[in-house]
Amino acid sequence: MAKPEEPFSHGRIFSFAEATELIPKLATHLTKAKAGKTILLETKEEIKKASANASYGGGSCEGPRYIKALEAIYENLNSVNEMGVIVKDLEMGLCDFPYLMEGRVVYLCWRLGEDTIEWWHEIDDGYKGRQALPKENT
Repeated sequence: MAKPEEPFSHGRIFSFAEATELIPKLATHLTKAKAGKTILLETKEEIKKASANASYGGGSCEGPRYIKALEAIYENLNSVNEMGVIVKDLEMGLCDFPYLMEGRVVYLCWRLGEDTIEWWHEIDDGYKGRQALPKENT
């Protein structure tokens, strides 16, 4: 996930229509990645025990589930990354789309569960700096 202090690298710039079109796919990928994270948290203690006993031939019946969850997280976040979308917070399902507004790059800001993109913020402002997207930009 991107860090707020990272400068924009001028990768893909989205139009509002392009960003909006990706929401259903994005929602699917984020939901699957979040489910994987939930499994990691559920199996954390069991996996720690197995890891501590690994030199004694230890293992865990949770091992395959844990590995599948890791793969699901990786595959789904990688798919989002390949779209050019920036995942800011997996738990919130918070994503940014680089967007050109008034001659500068800003981020369209979308959160899992929102039906449409209605927010934007400056690159260095983050979620707390979200502002309503002017109608002329939609």
